[in-house]
Amino acid sequence: MSSDVEMPVYPTPRAKRCLDVVVATLILAVLWPIWLLACLLIKLDSPGPVLLRQRRVGKDGKVFTFYKFRTLAKGAEDDLNERLPKGDLRQQLLSPPGPNRRARPIGRVLRVTTVDELPQLLNVLRGDMSLVGPRPDVPEIVALWPPHYHQRHKVKPGMTGLAQVNGRSDLTYHEKIMYDLDYVRYHPLRRDLLILLKTVGLVLSKRGAR
Repeated sequence: MSSDVEMPVYPTPRAKRCLDVVVATLILAVLWPIWLLACLLIKLDSPGPVLLRQRRVGKDGKVFTFYKFRTLAKGAEDDLNERLPKGDLRQQLLSPPGPNRRARPIGRVLRVTTVDELPQLLNVLRGDMSLVGPRPDVPEIVALWPPHYHQRHKVKPGMTGLAQVNGRSDLTYHEKIMYDLDYVRYHPLRRDLLILLKTVGLVLSKRGAR
């Protein structure tokens, strides 16, 4: 019996993991001077740790420690009052996010150049994340999701994803989730490679960065 519904196509876990480890290692080998420079600038810009550690929700709803370079004043990144929806949740999910005006001067540079995301390569090497997949969010935000949003946890979260190459910060939260769910339904390895290539172009152009 034929069907017009296209069945999902998945890469083998070994193939995807191999791609993650090889590419993450190569990026670290090439960009380690930028990593060291970012650490120095953050320490000179404001007191506090260089790395931000946050609890994020990953594959199958498992919470893991997420790394990135600190871009706000010490303690500000952990203040969820700025991120938790207030009032009409649906309206906020359908509204594009505004720029984070609390970022430190160096932090704004790190965000625009996407250098603040480099420590997530450690998450990739540890196996908590993949290079490509839905961006992970904090448990307090995930707890407010409609039920169907949780389908995005069927795959590992990623450093970049379908939403990032189709609008990035210009998308509403709901639009990002819809791209993530589309990726979960269909993510052959060739789609990962295409997303990675598009991500390089976006980083170099700084489009959608805030």
